[in-house]
Amino acid sequence: MRHPLAVAATATALAVALAGCTGGASSSPAPHPPTHTLAGGVTVLAAASLTESFDALAAGFEKRHPGVTVQTAYGGSGALAQQIVQGAPADVFASAADEPMTTVTRAGLASHPTEFATNVLELIVPKGNPAHITSLADLAKPGVTTILCDVTVPCGAAAKALLQKTGVHVTPVSLEQDVKQVLTKVELDEADAGLVYVTDAKAAAGDVQTVAVPEAATVINRYPIVVLSHAPHPAAAAAFVRYVLGPEGRKVLRDAGFGPPSA
Repeated sequence: MRHPLAVAATATALAVALAGCTGGASSSPAPHPPTHTLAGGVTVLAAASLTESFDALAAGFEKRHPGVTVQTAYGGSGALAQQIVQGAPADVFASAADEPMTTVTRAGLASHPTEFATNVLELIVPKGNPAHITSLADLAKPGVTTILCDVTVPCGAAAKALLQKTGVHVTPVSLEQDVKQVLTKVELDEADAGLVYVTDAKAAAGDVQTVAVPEAATVINRYPIVVLSHAPHPAAAAAFVRYVLGPEGRKVLRDAGFGPPSA
């Protein structure tokens, strides 16, 4: 049974040497490696926008490999990367952008991440759209309140790039540390609008309304995943990454609204 994990930022530092983590395909006719070789717990640190998808993937992986328990922790990709560098114990890292992953690989704590999905932003408003927002440009109108992610996290960097591309000047009333915080505050009608990923808007269907922003398609977030060096359970961690990259993973991510890898 899968259990959520609270990340400890003060854990013993991870070793620099890279453990073998990609594993070749099984030579047997079976499409997956033998399940009896996998045991223990896989700790996955993932971007907040992956919450629903990775919860589903963790459950599916546990069903396929009864000897493995997947523990997940979600948050802003930049914060998770810093926690890994500071020694937080984990097996797998999935980021919502390349920069946080680079923080981890440059520290020698992982190598050769693989892009597994893409995402774009969407404009959301509370149910009923009380401020009558019809376009991104409306966010610049006097009296309109907007919540964004902080620019230090991928959803905030994407929002900044989108607003700069469109020439829309916005002074947010709040800057959040991950996309789910933006979503929650708009759901609670604490602002007239917010920018989240299309996947988050889809997951909250019925709790918020969306406003079309065609320009958002030009600002793409790329999601990489990697097994961390000296993962406590490298074989199970590598199998989980293969599961995310495989047909089951692609279906879960596609159904959630993620786009395919750009490469």
